[in-house]
Amino acid sequence: MAADFENMRAWYVVQTYSGMEYAAKRNLDRRIVSMNMENYIFQVLIPEEKRYEKKKNGELKEIVERIYPGYLFVDMIVTDDSWWVVRNTPMVSGFLGSSGGGAKPVPLPNDEIIPILKQCGLKLEIQVDFKVGDVVNVVSGTFAGQEATVESLDVEKQIVTVLVDFFGRQTPQELRFDEIEVIK
Repeated sequence: MAADFENMRAWYVVQTYSGMEYAAKRNLDRRIVSMNMENYIFQVLIPEEKRYEKKKNGELKEIVERIYPGYLFVDMIVTDDSWWVVRNTPMVSGFLGSSGGGAKPVPLPNDEIIPILKQCGLKLEIQVDFKVGDVVNVVSGTFAGQEATVESLDVEKQIVTVLVDFFGRQTPQELRFDEIEVIK
């Protein structure tokens, strides 16, 4: 199970040298191509926000601010090779959530990355392999190991409502997408 989770696509936070976010992004983008990592590292993002300031003469000036100075957000599948490529990129000092010594980083939970992507004007692409009416297996939480029927999906929040047999009754239960798997 841990090996499956390790090879899942997720967003990770990468620390850069102070003020070097753009150089680190440029270096990483080049390394992705030169080291053929396009199938493992999909997107590198510097979260930015546009705001407008009024100048003394009354004109509006557009200002682009980095929301998280010193950090990049990387959409990737962590393997030994992809981790090494990102970690050893010039101007990158490491992954946030990695204890060092070769420890793999912890992915950013979807409920944390979705607001950041929205703030930047991006949407998280979510692909699910189940639909309303499918029978799924609950893999974690109170109902782990039980079969359930998908009643509804909220793709934006990544919540699925399933009907679980509880004391002989079909009881609706809200779960995260990663808490269920399709029975094949």
